[in-house]
Amino acid sequence: MKKIFYVTITFAFMACSSVKIESDQLDQVEKFANTITAKDLGTHLFTYASDEFEGRNTGEPGQKKAVEYLKNFYITEGISSGIIGDDYFQEVPASWLNKNSRRGGLKDSENVLAFIKGTEKPDEIVVISAHLDHEGIKDGEIYNGADDDGSGTVAILEIAQAFKAAVDSGKGPKRSILFLHVTGEEKGLLGSKYYTENPVYPLANTVCDLNIDMVGRIDDRHKNDPNYVYLIGSDKLSTELHNLSELVNKKYTNINLDYKYNDEKDPNRFYYRSDHYNFAKNNIPIIFYFNGTHADYHRPSDTPDKINYELLENRTRLVFHTAWEVANMEKRIFADKAVNKK
Repeated sequence: MKKIFYVTITFAFMACSSVKIESDQLDQVEKFANTITAKDLGTHLFTYASDEFEGRNTGEPGQKKAVEYLKNFYITEGISSGIIGDDYFQEVPASWLNKNSRRGGLKDSENVLAFIKGTEKPDEIVVISAHLDHEGIKDGEIYNGADDDGSGTVAILEIAQAFKAAVDSGKGPKRSILFLHVTGEEKGLLGSKYYTENPVYPLANTVCDLNIDMVGRIDDRHKNDPNYVYLIGSDKLSTELHNLSELVNKKYTNINLDYKYNDEKDPNRFYYRSDHYNFAKNNIPIIFYFNGTHADYHRPSDTPDKINYELLENRTRLVFHTAWEVANMEKRIFADKAVNKK
């Protein structure tokens, strides 16, 4: 997660519609969700957040290893590229990165895109995002970034695998799913900014963004109640998305959804500090899934052995179930609080 990003925004209110989950979907969707396991998440993360990947600093050799890992996963699973030509990479040039970053000195990088085409409404896109980068090496120490954001990255891999299982069973989603791994988040939300300024799929056709950034740990506030996740932004643009999220959780995962950081008065301003914000400022409804900060946040000690994989499993299943419902609704999510841009 990016440390700080100050912006303000005001939302107008319009009417919303109700949501429901069809009972005949319950058995089949749980079967696919059950392919998301703590074991597989751990297998991915102990590689992805290993010293071999050198902290995945934007444009550096470790980050290049990380994007190849993601690409090879999608190839092995038979999940198509989200880019014409099947190279899976949306190139983000150094010239653009340095123009848009306060730090400078950045090298060419890339977002990674994978895609499952919808069966009935393929032009409508549900985005599931996480940032693939971290802090790299500082003073000789590797910042592995297991929670930030290795946890979100491997969660997307497992969600993609679950959707592919649905496709292989003839139950593919009605809408298309874009699995979006963005670069340069730690440098200023750069990869998601580049994608939304140079979208591979029209933003007008993008239904929502479910963004996963740090979902593998427990913060001090929840030491005695670890079955939680912070939800941020679910009601900022779409009352319908918020209500659907609540209903999905009640039906499937029963996690304590904590909205502490959704408060506009919260001084941390997390709503503005991860990649979903670049979608939200384009009037695309979002949900940001987050476990809060902890003692290892942005430190070399953020390592994969400290992840709670059972919690990561259930939180990942929550995102999958939410994406499933959004992708299979008859009508697309309505942004009843969208800003009127003149």
